[in-house]
Amino acid sequence: MDEGADNGFNHSQTKMSMTTKTPLSDIAKAFEELSGFLGSQTKDQKLRLDNFCEACSLVSVLFSCLGLAFKFAEMEYVAKVHDLVEASKTYTTLENVLDRDVANDTVKKPGSHSRNLRRVRQGLDLIRALFEEFLSTDDYYLKDAASTAYSQVCAPYHTWAVRTAVSAGMYTLPTREELLQKLNETDHTAEKKMRRYIEASRPVIAYIDKLYSSRKIALDW
Repeated sequence: MDEGADNGFNHSQTKMSMTTKTPLSDIAKAFEELSGFLGSQTKDQKLRLDNFCEACSLVSVLFSCLGLAFKFAEMEYVAKVHDLVEASKTYTTLENVLDRDVANDTVKKPGSHSRNLRRVRQGLDLIRALFEEFLSTDDYYLKDAASTAYSQVCAPYHTWAVRTAVSAGMYTLPTREELLQKLNETDHTAEKKMRRYIEASRPVIAYIDKLYSSRKIALDW
């Protein structure tokens, strides 16, 4: 195949990735909707738990694409999101969940909805940090990007045993190209969608943090 034909193929592939519905496009759109709501909400409007869970459920596929290194995060994240999905059948908003646990003094109790919400928030932030590191380098391997993201977001709250297991698993991460193939993206299309998620997730994460801090609950756990 000559260079012209090859360039034509790559252009076609990029165009297809931009127009085809992919996991990254679904995630970016879902969090832009949440972010848009938070930016336009009135004093009486609160973020619905079911809408939040629907967006968070889409993120699960990203953890599964990262393989063994992030298996711990995938299992914890999926379980916590599932718990919140069940909670959404009883509680309408994120505030309702937190207020009930505050009243019962169970915010930090293992298995509580408020503790699980905190862990889901951590998962969203981990993906944000990973995307930022991914976009800051053209490295073929993802070890450095993933290690930095994990160190920033999760490592301070994990035991030595978990940190050691994660460190060992970093060598099993897919390459940059393999990850893009799993997500049905090119470097060009992935960059745009990752940046959309990074920008849209920030106000959502900040909103969750404010729910805790406004109730005088520390964020260092």
